[in-house]
Amino acid sequence: MTRRNLLALFSALGASPALRAAAPNPTGTKKFAVEFSDAEWKQRLSPAQYDVLRREGTERAFTSPLNKEKRTGTYHCVGCDQALFTSAMKFDSGTGWPSFFTTLAGVFGTTTDTKLFMTRTEYHCARCGGHHGHVFDDGPAPTGKRYCNNGVALKFVEATA
Repeated sequence: MTRRNLLALFSALGASPALRAAAPNPTGTKKFAVEFSDAEWKQRLSPAQYDVLRREGTERAFTSPLNKEKRTGTYHCVGCDQALFTSAMKFDSGTGWPSFFTTLAGVFGTTTDTKLFMTRTEYHCARCGGHHGHVFDDGPAPTGKRYCNNGVALKFVEATA
């Protein structure tokens, strides 16, 4: 099976509500600087954003316009507006999701994700607890990391002159 086919399979499985935990973000009872009730999150976010940020969903590969974003700017958490990545950190991984080789300092926490019959490192916004994606060890130099982010969890802010 090719990498692209495997990624499409994982995307399809990850998008299935039956395969996701029914509980909210695995950060549990941890307190965050930005917190809202579940009802408030549902009002503030689109259904797709809510699914990814609050229920650890995964958008389908190659569906985010941010995957092809080339302008200079900053990527922010759509849940709390915290800056997470700069455009200089972005690269085309060919996976169908916006990918970055590093992050701004201190913006993410991590948890171990054992869904989909494998162990992965999930990362979530340190400010609001929103799920963003998974980090892998197959990225480019200088870090060798690939932060594979759901585009729906991001807001792009173009740099001003």
